[in-house]
Amino acid sequence: MISYLIEEPNVTSAHSSDGNRQPNREVTGVGGNGIAMLFLLLINLLASGGAILLLLADPSGGLVIINGLLLFSFLFILSGFYSLQPNEAAAITLFGQYKGTDRPNGLRWTWPWMGKKKISLRANNLISQQIKVNDLRGNPIEIAAQLVWRVTDSAQALFDVEDYRGFVTAQVEVAVRTIGARYPYDDFEHKEVTLRGDHERVSGELRTELIERLAVAGITVDECGFTHLAYAPEIAGAMLRRQQAAAVVAARETLVSGAVGMVEMALAQLSGKDVVVLDDERKAAMVSNLMVVLCGERDTQPVLNTGSLYQ
Repeated sequence: MISYLIEEPNVTSAHSSDGNRQPNREVTGVGGNGIAMLFLLLINLLASGGAILLLLADPSGGLVIINGLLLFSFLFILSGFYSLQPNEAAAITLFGQYKGTDRPNGLRWTWPWMGKKKISLRANNLISQQIKVNDLRGNPIEIAAQLVWRVTDSAQALFDVEDYRGFVTAQVEVAVRTIGARYPYDDFEHKEVTLRGDHERVSGELRTELIERLAVAGITVDECGFTHLAYAPEIAGAMLRRQQAAAVVAARETLVSGAVGMVEMALAQLSGKDVVVLDDERKAAMVSNLMVVLCGERDTQPVLNTGSLYQ
């Protein structure tokens, strides 16, 4: 047999000296190249065929024993084969004790009495269900998240949690609720970090939260983000009207600020170029008319004042 298959890796114990449970850690070195064992299997097959021919020519007891041993070795070698696809690993166990993880893809071989449990190391995409969360201000909102995750430690994923896929689904919901309650949905004064306005920052915190929660299962998160973020239906109408009102107020503030600047510029130019001399009453009337023209929502209609012609 191949010598490195006989050596067993030094696996960290699942329990420390004080009795506290320690997480399993993935180790490598179990399993061998199946091509070499396949070549040995072919040699065994040829030897078995030759022994059968000799047995037919001279049916003696010694040849029967040799043929039986060759057949047993053939079945022994054959039962140790397994294959691994790219981004796939096999956790090797001996009577329930973890011995190591085999990662090289292709045809592999290990002792027939070793248990082999395969696990995918490929990236997985998960879109969570929409859940209702109360944001920092207590407003009910609906959130759904999307994440790309993959297994990095096969021993932890297989032996430290019951079902690592179900574990990911449950932890995503908990993490989304945690992040959703940490910030307000929106800030109309734009002074706070919000779920809607600071998507990259909030997504980064969600990824950090998920990595910490999934570390016990040997899983990491490559990327994540929100796929759905909205007020709950029972307050969506009221919040929409509030957003519309805030938008109108903001637009009018900008409009009034611009109109005041234009009026100041007009009065300064009229006075500076001595176009007309205006007393305080006429300035007030002019400011009033300009503000109406600049801030009005409808087109203004010119009015001809002829009262001064008859004075």
